[in-house]
Amino acid sequence: MATFFRRGDSFAFCSAAETAATAGGGPCRRSPASTCLLHRLHQRRAGNRMESSSARSNTSERNHLDYARSASMDSAGPSLGARSGSILSRRSSRQGSRGSISLSREMGDSILSSMRHSLQSADQLLGDVDSSVLAQVIDSGDRELALENNADEEVENNLEHHKGGPLPDDTSMRIHGNNSQGTSVVAPVSLMETKDINGPTSSPIKVEVEPYKLSWMQDYASYLIHLAVFGFFGVFTRYGLQKLFGPGCLALTSDQSPLYLDLPSNMLGSFLMGWFGIIFKADIRQISDHLIVGITTGYMGSLTTFSGWNQKMVGLSSKGHWVYAVAGIVLGMFIVNESITVGAETGERLRGWILKCIREKSSIGSKCDWEHWRVDTKTKHHALLAVMVILLSFIWILSVVLAIMKVHRLADGAVLWLGCSVAPPGVWLRWYLARLNGGGIGIGKQRHLKWLPVGTLAANVLAAAIMAALAVTAKAVNTKQSTVVLNGIQLGFLGCLSTVSTFAAEVYTMRRSGQIARAFVYAAATFVLSFVLGILIYSVPVWVEHY
Repeated sequence: MATFFRRGDSFAFCSAAETAATAGGGPCRRSPASTCLLHRLHQRRAGNRMESSSARSNTSERNHLDYARSASMDSAGPSLGARSGSILSRRSSRQGSRGSISLSREMGDSILSSMRHSLQSADQLLGDVDSSVLAQVIDSGDRELALENNADEEVENNLEHHKGGPLPDDTSMRIHGNNSQGTSVVAPVSLMETKDINGPTSSPIKVEVEPYKLSWMQDYASYLIHLAVFGFFGVFTRYGLQKLFGPGCLALTSDQSPLYLDLPSNMLGSFLMGWFGIIFKADIRQISDHLIVGITTGYMGSLTTFSGWNQKMVGLSSKGHWVYAVAGIVLGMFIVNESITVGAETGERLRGWILKCIREKSSIGSKCDWEHWRVDTKTKHHALLAVMVILLSFIWILSVVLAIMKVHRLADGAVLWLGCSVAPPGVWLRWYLARLNGGGIGIGKQRHLKWLPVGTLAANVLAAAIMAALAVTAKAVNTKQSTVVLNGIQLGFLGCLSTVSTFAAEVYTMRRSGQIARAFVYAAATFVLSFVLGILIYSVPVWVEHY
C-alpha cells in the first residue's frame, strides 16, 4: 500500500513501509529532494503535542502561582486592598498533626462566600479548613486572622518565587507597611490600562492606584465609634421586642416559661447573622470594612444576648422548675440554630435574585455602578466618620440625660435609657475579647484547643456570671431604684457583652465543616459553665436566704 500527498502542483509518494515507519515515529528513508510529507505531518503533530504539553505545564504552574497569589488578593474588589492580608498556608495535612495557619480576613470572606454561592458545596471547602480558622471568620474585628505571625515569611517566599519574571495575568502585588496591629500585609493594586502610541500590540501601561488609608489611631477610633452607634440600635431593638412579645402586649414570652423574654431578639439576630455575617458580608465589606463590623459585631451582637437567656433559665431552676430550665436551653438552642440556617439559605436566594436583576438591567443598557458607594477616599472616610461621631454624641448624651431624669423619678423607660448609657463599654469589651478566638489555651507555642472560640466563650460566661451576681444583689437590696439601676446594667452592658448571634454562627460553621463533635463540645461548654456559675452565684443564695 502506498500513500500520495499533494504538495503544491506536485505529489510526494511514500511507500507502505515508509508510511508505517513514519506513523510509528520512525525516520523516513526518502531523499531530501523528495521529502515525505507524511513524515513532516507526524513531526508537526509531535511538535504540537509537545507544545500542548508545555502549555499545560505552564498553565499548571500559572494556576499554582495564581492560587498562591489569589489567597493574598481580595476577590471582592480594590476597596479591600489596603487591608488585605496574606495567604492561607497549611504546614501539615488535614489527617496529620495541625500546623500553624495564617489566614487573611479576605480568605475568611472567601470561606463565607463559598457558603453564599452554594451552601452544599461549602462543606468541601470548610471540611479542609481547621476549626481554629472558623472560630475567627464571623467576628473578626479589625485584626488580621493569623494564628502565628508567618504572613511576612509567606510574602517573602512568594516574591522570591516570582523574582525571575513578572506575575501572570494583569495583576501586581505590593507590600504595604504595618497595619494597626503591626502586621505586614500584601494588598492588591488597582490597575489602569492606557493607550499606547505603538499600537494595539504593545503592552498596556499599568498604573498603581492606592486607596486612601486611615492612620492606625483613626482606624481604631472608627471601629469603636461604629460599634457604639450600632450597639445603641441593637439595645433599642431588643428592648422593643421584649415589650412587643412580652406579657404586656402579645404575651408570647415570659420569665415563667421556656419561651424567655429575649427569645425573639435572639431569633432575629441569628437570622440576620445568616444574611450579613455569611452571605452579604464580603459585599458590604467592599463598601466599608468598619460598616460590616458595626453591623455584625455592633448591632447583631447587641441585639442578641446570651447572659439574659442563661439568667432566665437559672431563675426557673431556683424556683424548682428544672424541666422548664432544661427545655428552655434545648429549645432555645434549636431555634437559634434553625434561625441562622434559614437566614443563610434565604440570604443566598435573595443575593441571587439581586444579581439577576443587576444583570438584566445591564443587558438593557442600565449599568449598576457601585464604585461611588465605596469609602476609599479621604473625603468619604472623614465624612462618614463625622456622621458617626455626631450620631454617637447625640444618642449617648441623650441617653445619659434621660437616664438620670427617669431613674430619679422611677419613670417608664428608665431601664432602657440607662441600658443605652452603659451599652458601648459592653460592645467594646466583647470586640476586644473576640481577638482571642483562634489563639487557643496556653502560653507561647504551647497552645491547645485552637479551634475553640475562646473570646466568645469568655464573653458569654463572664456576662452570665456578672448578671447572676447583679440579680442576687437586686434581691438582697430589694429597692425600686436599685432594681431599676441593676436591670439597666443587665440590659445594656451585660446584654451587649454577651452574644448569641456570633455564638450560633460559630456553631453553624463548625457543623457545616463536618466538625459535629467540636460544635457539640463548644455549645455544651458554654451552657454548662454559664449555668453552673449562675446556680452557684444566684440560686444557692436564693435557696439559703429564702429570697
